[in-house]
Amino acid sequence: MMPPIFGDIAIAALGLVVGSFLNVCIYRLPRRESVVWPGSRCGSCNRPLDWYENIPVLSYAVLRGRCRTCRSHISLRYPIVEAITMAVFLLHWQVFGLQLILLPRLLFACAMIVLFAIDLEHQILPNVITLPGIVVGLLFSLFLPPGVIAALEGAAFGGGLLWLIAEAWLRLRGVEAMGFGDVKMLAMIGAFLGLKLVILTFVLSSLIDAAGTGMLDVHTRDWSDLMLDTVGLDRGKVPAIRPSAQIAGRLTSDAAEYLRLPVGLPTTGPSLSMNFIFIFHFTYCQIKSINSRMQE
Repeated sequence: MMPPIFGDIAIAALGLVVGSFLNVCIYRLPRRESVVWPGSRCGSCNRPLDWYENIPVLSYAVLRGRCRTCRSHISLRYPIVEAITMAVFLLHWQVFGLQLILLPRLLFACAMIVLFAIDLEHQILPNVITLPGIVVGLLFSLFLPPGVIAALEGAAFGGGLLWLIAEAWLRLRGVEAMGFGDVKMLAMIGAFLGLKLVILTFVLSSLIDAAGTGMLDVHTRDWSDLMLDTVGLDRGKVPAIRPSAQIAGRLTSDAAEYLRLPVGLPTTGPSLSMNFIFIFHFTYCQIKSINSRMQE
């Protein structure tokens, strides 16, 4: 029997390779370029990269973050995405092992990594990921958890909830609270994770957003100033956040009790995907929305 360490090494290597491909998707999809052809090139001088310049993480370190030819700076995003993808693969491998459900969970996590990075840089959520993601999530649910009924409910609730929030805010305030890409993204998450986890996802992400944004008004001024600078908010325009954090915390506790789900570090694969990837993404989307409203 093969020692477990060999399986871990193989999964880590696979995660690094997949992470390198995700970087291609992150760079090319917003530009409507093929992710298959041509091969990797320098973004500045357009020189095709040799194979040894494409080794995940290692090539960036050896080249010291610069093109070998034109010496232009290479974004730190590349090794970060590769390292995060490796960590995600290892986490899911530890939870599921060699089971069929590992495949959809890894596909879901990879999709969320790409969506997070693209939205962070371009403020878009490409349909080429979210719409096929909904279909793929529903197809896997035909014979894997959460089951087709829960997946349909999750997709309908996830997309419908954000659509209702966006529509209500638009009609009441005349301002777009979020883009329609967020609606399709949460529908995709519901298709992969099911109704219960998409509800918990929404509540937990709101809680973390409220608690994180609460740093703008409480504790040390240094941390508050850092958060303000990060999201581009004017201190004088920041509302009191503490009550929101308390309300969100109560909602999280009540929702978890009602759904019979734990609050805290998750121990299931879907929760790993949701907490490790999605909460960061959705929190960013909410901060982005707050930022746009503060600049009205």
